[in-house]
Amino acid sequence: MPDGQRLYVIGDIHGRLDLLDRMARLIAADAAGGAPAKPLGILLGDYIDRGPNSAGVLARLAARDFPIPFVALRGNHEQILLDFLEDDRCLESWRHFGGLETLHSFGIDVQKARQVSGFADAQREFSALLPSKVLGFLNATISKYQVGDYYFCHAGIRPGVPLDAQRDEDLLWIRDEFVHSTANHGKIVVHGHTPVDQPDVRENRIDIDTGAYATGMLTCLVLERDMRRFITT
Repeated sequence: MPDGQRLYVIGDIHGRLDLLDRMARLIAADAAGGAPAKPLGILLGDYIDRGPNSAGVLARLAARDFPIPFVALRGNHEQILLDFLEDDRCLESWRHFGGLETLHSFGIDVQKARQVSGFADAQREFSALLPSKVLGFLNATISKYQVGDYYFCHAGIRPGVPLDAQRDEDLLWIRDEFVHSTANHGKIVVHGHTPVDQPDVRENRIDIDTGAYATGMLTCLVLERDMRRFITT
């Protein structure tokens, strides 16, 4: 890491506003203990789905209600939400990995959304209920970020492809080809997307998706100079 910089990198939140609140307090306390003047947070995406309060997570992040400035990356779950706003047929797949929980958190009756005949109605209702500030936040999320020797993205990268030529589809969705690769990617890739019991630190990547929605363990990787440490809920 460049001198004078400290990063707080947070894994997949998946609708657990309670854990996000707890992590914010832990980071605030940690940053108060000798952090650089401007510590920076990096959120790796998947703020929504599966957990009980996706609407609350998005509202807090959109309001920038956090103890330090942060960069918000896009996860595949945010991407499919945005796709659903354009095409109600996306609910066919989204409902199978957490979309109904997100719609319910916004106050939508999801019984009809369980049926194909209710997709269009759910889309119209969701579009009406989604605050413009939240939509603006979602549209402003980015697919990658780099600092020092680290490259941050949601899912991973396509091995063998230069970092500056990675496709957003891979950055948001890739899994097996990336996690099984032992290649040197040029930088250490910090990612989420693939749940692990504990932070998985390899020579070429670090996975910090510890399945927060199910385990209650939200993980933050702290990077400063040549040091790494973790904060967990």
